[in-house]
Amino acid sequence: MSAAWMLPSSPHGWVYGVLRLTLPDTSLSKLRIAARIKRISQLKYWLLQFNCRVPDLMKLSKILFITSLLCSVASFAAEKPLLRIGVLAFGTTNWELLALEQQKLLDNADFKLDVHKVANPQAGKIALQADAVDMIITDWIWVNRMRASGSDYSFYPYSSASGVLVVAKDSNIHSIADLKDKRLGIGGDELDKNWLLLQALAQQQNLDLNQNVQKSFGAPPLLNQQLLQQNVDAVLNYWHYAAELEAKGYQILLSGQDILKGLGINSAMPNLGYVFKQSWAEQHKAALTSFIKVTEHARDQLCSSDAAWQPIIPLLKTDDATTQNKLRQRYCEGRVTDWNKTQAQTADKIYALLRTVSGSKLTGETNAIQAGTFWFTE
Repeated sequence: MSAAWMLPSSPHGWVYGVLRLTLPDTSLSKLRIAARIKRISQLKYWLLQFNCRVPDLMKLSKILFITSLLCSVASFAAEKPLLRIGVLAFGTTNWELLALEQQKLLDNADFKLDVHKVANPQAGKIALQADAVDMIITDWIWVNRMRASGSDYSFYPYSSASGVLVVAKDSNIHSIADLKDKRLGIGGDELDKNWLLLQALAQQQNLDLNQNVQKSFGAPPLLNQQLLQQNVDAVLNYWHYAAELEAKGYQILLSGQDILKGLGINSAMPNLGYVFKQSWAEQHKAALTSFIKVTEHARDQLCSSDAAWQPIIPLLKTDDATTQNKLRQRYCEGRVTDWNKTQAQTADKIYALLRTVSGSKLTGETNAIQAGTFWFTE
């Protein structure tokens, strides 16, 4: 906004020249500058009471006014954009947010961070759609579906960690074929991506898991208890719940990456990522790039420095050192260390599989990944 400001005429009939500057187009900037003008006018009044000479007072007022406006412009230019992120109150993103604070990585960042805690993933999506936050963490399937309906959301990877199939150490289940006629607990619902991909893998071996296993869906903590109590024979659960079972001596039958490899997909594909409007990202590229860099640095420090990891331990909600170490190990294995357009092409095959197995219930009617679904920093 180009704004012309003029000091009011004094009782002596002074009128000052116009100073034209480019200022931020906000009502706040007008209010602050108006306040400075008022203070200068008050200073002129008191100087007049002491019989200051008019020419001198005119020069002084001009100097004060110009200095005040320049300070205002500098102040606004120095203000960092605010990045509002919605995160699950119990999610692993909180580990990184605490690391940013502990490592003082926000001090020199090109943004200010405003964290909004949400109760569940759906609440985060609602907050993003309502413009209550600028960014959330969710999967790229949702992003693609939203873009197909006209939205402009984009995805930048956060983690490639995914579901894990866990059995007891002495289990007689040694392969996916051994799941036949067994009791399988599944984290999430029938459209959970891990469950859909496991079905796709089983279909390659002529096994219909919907027909040949006794499946039950449930909350991840409850499923762990069901396995511990031998009420199910295997559990397909999210990685951090699987890590807790590993620490108790249970074994991984198939990891998310194992399932993808069995489907002929050898590149690790990020599962979750930062999701934001493309239009917002293009307007805040410096802030977004800075955020990505500092969070990646924080993540690397958590995995390479025991000192950096120590403040995170209370967030794990367990005093068992074996569980703590296993959570750290699996978290670090899920880090995304490389992201480019070639790697993103892996998503095409995954998308086709998910669409086929779910009957388009998960992906929606669009048969391809939409342009702009993935965001790249270069």
